Amino acid sequence: MIPLRDDAPRWTFPGVTLALIGVNVLVFLFQMSLYTRYGPEGEQAFVMSFGAVPARVSAALTGRASLEAGLIPIFTSMFLHGGWMHLLGNMWFLWIFGDNIEDDLGHGQYLAFYLGCGVLASLAHYLSNPLSTLPSVGASGAISGVMGAYVVRFPRARITTLIPILVVFTTVELPAAVMLLYWFAIQFLSGATTVSEGAGVAWWAHIGGFVAGALLILTRPRRRPRVLRRSYY
Repeated sequence: MIPLRDDAPRWTFPGVTLALIGVNVLVFLFQMSLYTRYGPEGEQAFVMSFGAVPARVSAALTGRASLEAGLIPIFTSMFLHGGWMHLLGNMWFLWIFGDNIEDDLGHGQYLAFYLGCGVLASLAHYLSNPLSTLPSVGASGAISGVMGAYVVRFPRARITTLIPILVVFTTVELPAAVMLLYWFAIQFLSGATTVSEGAGVAWWAHIGGFVAGALLILTRPRRRPRVLRRSYY
């Protein structure tokens, strides 16, 4: 299911959400420039340096590597992506759900919330396989946190959703609670049944980010609304 738009109103301009999208795009363009200039080895070296590698985190925590080498990539990894479709999918979900959570929390708290969810999502991925040597990259853990917050704050918002039925695509309006909890169930089942380290998707990062976002948003009061802006164009 692909969300196309939501009907939850917002009252402020989503400057942080747009800035996050811009930073992710710029970092990805830099990745692509490394591929162009140095070939796949150049880009891979960049991903290995700034992607979150669970085995490196374990080494840092046990004193076999520096804390900087092991822990800083937990933060930087959320701004790297594995390809155009990975980037576009993540940024689209961030745009659909992020503006309302930014409006709800306020710009500064929203940025801290987003980054915190991303870090907690990476830690969940680490705990699922602390000896993995594969780098984890992508904003999906942080965005999963935004989605978890959205289902708590806007469970009755209507999400216009694109759904494939065999070879035909159709759109339906679903309550946010239905659409996002279905998405979460898919992530949980996939994470619980995936045994291959090279599966290519950090399911537990999605699960951890979603749960973290849903819990963290409960600790924050809503902002008082100001000038009404529509949440979709």
